[in-house]
Amino acid sequence: MKVTSPEALSTAIKNARHQKNLSQQATAARVGVKQATVSSFENHPEKSRIETLFKLLSALDLELRVVERGAPDSANGWSEEW
Repeated sequence: MKVTSPEALSTAIKNARHQKNLSQQATAARVGVKQATVSSFENHPEKSRIETLFKLLSALDLELRVVERGAPDSANGWSEEW
């Protein structure tokens, strides 16, 4: 998924949480934060700490990839022949 804003990132995290059928409380408990922290990230991502992002990624078994803009989608793997 391409994310270019804090709002898009929080939406992606929230969607992943819903897909895993996890409440904010259950997600928070997985990494030792308060439910209010999860809510704050989902509703006001621009005010959240980077540490919170990584805790939520961990709770949801997600990873963050940073690629150059315009680069091919690396999620599809290597596209060149050997």
